[in-house]
Amino acid sequence: MPNSLTISLRNDSDTADVWAYITGTALQENAGSRIFITANGGIYYPSNAPAVGSPLAQDCAIPIGPPGSTRNVTIPHMAGGRIWFSRHEKLQFLLNPGGPNGASLVEPSVLNPSDLNADVDFCFAEFTLNDFQLYANISYVDFAGRLPIALTLETAGGAVRHVSGMAANGLSRLCDGLYQQAARDGRPWDRLIVNKRDGSGPLRVLNPTHSDATGANFAGYWEPYVEEVWNWLRNGGRILIDTQTQEWGIVAGSVDGSNRLIIQGEAFEKPTSADIWGANSGPFTTGSSALRNTIIPRLSAAFYRSCIPSDAVNPCHVEHYYKREPTSHYSRLLHEINLDTLGYGFAYDDVTESGGVNQSGCVNAGDPTVFVVSVGGQTAYAGGSLPGAPQVPAPAPAPTPSPAHEPTPAPAPTPAPLPAPIPVEPGMVCYITPAYAGQTLVYRKL
Repeated sequence: MPNSLTISLRNDSDTADVWAYITGTALQENAGSRIFITANGGIYYPSNAPAVGSPLAQDCAIPIGPPGSTRNVTIPHMAGGRIWFSRHEKLQFLLNPGGPNGASLVEPSVLNPSDLNADVDFCFAEFTLNDFQLYANISYVDFAGRLPIALTLETAGGAVRHVSGMAANGLSRLCDGLYQQAARDGRPWDRLIVNKRDGSGPLRVLNPTHSDATGANFAGYWEPYVEEVWNWLRNGGRILIDTQTQEWGIVAGSVDGSNRLIIQGEAFEKPTSADIWGANSGPFTTGSSALRNTIIPRLSAAFYRSCIPSDAVNPCHVEHYYKREPTSHYSRLLHEINLDTLGYGFAYDDVTESGGVNQSGCVNAGDPTVFVVSVGGQTAYAGGSLPGAPQVPAPAPAPTPSPAHEPTPAPAPTPAPLPAPIPVEPGMVCYITPAYAGQTLVYRKL
């Protein structure tokens, strides 16, 4: 891997008023420090915040230029990186005392209505660049915004992997689907929608994990489903989990006399709605057991995608996702609306059957040569080609009926092959710790 990489920031929106911000944690010089990449190609290390809510000492906004233009920016090795975009208004990052170099970064929040960026049209993609690979993904784990992002990666061998994201009208289509679903089942899917304060329409949709921020009450949503699964298990059903390891292979689970799910000696209590939405509490809390930590992502994803009860091995095939009630209609609709059906809808959306298509909307390679991040979705397309290359435009797929109706799934396209990634657990991204650069692998939950 080179020590740096040039990112092409492409304005695929309808306005020149688009800015980018690149943040992360340094892995080389000043390792462990929070950094910004500036418009002139420099690196800004926030330091010595004098008070809570202090502004940055530099304007780190990177103007991309008019629609159709591209701005190239070179980044060093970074962990926990984000490429932020805002439209019409710049973002405001703040500093608090403490942290590395005496400054702790306060990032824009979609959950705090008093945040300075709460009414700003913004989005971000996540990435890590280290000694082994570039890894990047589009994410809807917190929210889906009005500004779509697409990723395109080309390797030294010429392979191209493209994650399409949504078309420019993707958020409108998502909101329409949520209104329709709310009318069908009486649940507050429509209350996940956050509108612009000037009345100009939807600004973003929050993941149900954060439903409390908008007053959408999903209390008790999954409990009837969990009870259905437990009744099935008590009557002889078994949950089959493919650990996708040589050590454990496929393991089976059933309910014991104390009403716990036992999988290969690991005991799991009934998950609550909060456990299923968040995927990191209750029975899905990771710990010291390697086996349990391997089961958890696959079991959590099986509940979230409503793939149980079934005799199928989990992770199961994508055609079985979100096909029974209750389910996550937020993720169901997002996957339908993204032109290639890919994107992180929840924390373990990278859990994939062996040989299947990773649904998380990620690109990765150990030999990246071209990395394009497009924002706006005006010319969004599906397929394995670089932006601007000859291609057949892909129309937005027709919405798939709710699981209450007869589903008509469409197959996902097969991406161009890439070199094998660094092995990581589902829901994790691999990077090198600053303290042990070149020696120790650490995994961070996305």
